[in-house]
Amino acid sequence: MARPVVAVVGRPNVGKSTLFNKLIGQRLSIVEDTPGVTRDRIFAPCEWNGHAFMLADTGGIEPHSDDVILSQMRRQAQLAIEQADVIVLVTDVKSGVTANDQDVAVMLQKSGKPVVLCVNKCDTVGELPPDYYEFYNLGLGDPIPVSSVHGHGTGDLLDAVTALLPEYADEAEDDDVIKVAIIGRPNAGKSSLINRIAGFERSIVSDIAGTTRDAIDTEIQNAYGRFLFIDTAGLRRKSKVNDAVEKYSVLRAQMAVERADVCVIMIDAIEGFTEQDSKVAGIAHEQGKACIIAVNKWDAVEKDDKTMAKMRKQLENDFSFMPYAPFVFISAKTGQRVDRLYELIQYVHEQNMTRIATGTLNDVLAQATARVQPPTDKGRRLRIYYMTQVSVGPPTFVCFVNRADLFHFSYQRYLENQIRETFGLEGTPIRLIVRERGENNKAK
Repeated sequence: MARPVVAVVGRPNVGKSTLFNKLIGQRLSIVEDTPGVTRDRIFAPCEWNGHAFMLADTGGIEPHSDDVILSQMRRQAQLAIEQADVIVLVTDVKSGVTANDQDVAVMLQKSGKPVVLCVNKCDTVGELPPDYYEFYNLGLGDPIPVSSVHGHGTGDLLDAVTALLPEYADEAEDDDVIKVAIIGRPNAGKSSLINRIAGFERSIVSDIAGTTRDAIDTEIQNAYGRFLFIDTAGLRRKSKVNDAVEKYSVLRAQMAVERADVCVIMIDAIEGFTEQDSKVAGIAHEQGKACIIAVNKWDAVEKDDKTMAKMRKQLENDFSFMPYAPFVFISAKTGQRVDRLYELIQYVHEQNMTRIATGTLNDVLAQATARVQPPTDKGRRLRIYYMTQVSVGPPTFVCFVNRADLFHFSYQRYLENQIRETFGLEGTPIRLIVRERGENNKAK
């Protein structure tokens, strides 16, 4: 099953993003002393005392604002609340309980979700400020005093959150089944593709509902293998689709990608590439998943013999951050090239799980370094002693060197290209980890 979701909500400028960054241990959310800096939801994995969950940062909630941006931020927060298993309401002890705090508290009580009340900016150690006690009036139980800047109280906060989380367990592994997430922005044709697969395949094994809210996993067995398709939009009748929920797909993509082996990134051939496509594809790329870019609605495009080549060239430029991903031009409506999609899924999954022997890998390394000498700086040259593969999904290689600071990004990209040229690895990202091989070697 997917990880539980914990949403951090509250009115603007109470320190939600600072708290979010403190809890995940990195500066991911933009922090600025100006209300409304965080507009979209940001998600990151978090772990505390063996409990793994996804933490969602949200824009500040202004319950009664008619401002367009603030209204969108409120909608984003409401969507996060709908998706969350536990909600952390962040308030500000310095400003006390405001009317907006009360309105947000009422909204959360109506949601029926477990709520942990966090009173932020309790920056002094020792006796609590008198204003802390007025937060009991929100009717959300014992407030937890926290300083998101200094980290005071975050352990107590996480204890309270994890006590309310549902049980989480990793899915049982089945090596024969390839889990495929169909991701992309709304209306790109994700559900249409799943519906075609489910409706026209004779060998459907089962429809498994409930692994993530509003999603249905469709398991298929055919001549190409066994596949578990994860539809991030869910197989639902149009009358039951909530437009507001469909508008924002990042959380669903995040959760689906986490479970998947292969990600099929759906692009609308009529509308072309958008910034949202880049965001969704970036999630799969960052998590090291095998990827395929499926250009859907190809049947509806007016074309000649150069149209496909022209669009492919444009998309290669748009997806320059993941040049390894193959393209397939399909039509979920007519079934055009859906069989080719099965073949690609099987192929990129194999590439993502490829293992290369250390001896063979170092033969390629020797040839690559002989062809293009490693970089130098102030008379010192990078020396790469050897390379070995440490994991798959994606293929991850460790390079042992004399000076990590000399291993420039451009030379890493060169070695990655040499590895791909020799071993293929199409459809999968590659990770290079640089390690220095001891103090004595550094001086050489």
